[in-house]
Amino acid sequence: VDAFQAWCGPCKTVADLFRKIRNEVGSDLLHFAVAEVDSIDALEKYRGKCKPVFLFYAGGELVAVVRGANAPLLQKTILEQL
Repeated sequence: VDAFQAWCGPCKTVADLFRKIRNEVGSDLLHFAVAEVDSIDALEKYRGKCKPVFLFYAGGELVAVVRGANAPLLQKTILEQL
């Protein structure tokens, strides 16, 4: 989940990375979503920051968090979680 604030916007460059990895591993294993933290109370702790936050969930549980648009770290985290 790309957790963003409306004034900062979702990280569009990372969406391309997710699409690339999703095409490589298959669409059943990886799902990408964006969430505006200003409108979701459960994501309140991610408000007030311009740096994007990427939340990784498996089985309904938060399993990893990556702060910032660090493509190599995001790719590593995705592949580790898969």
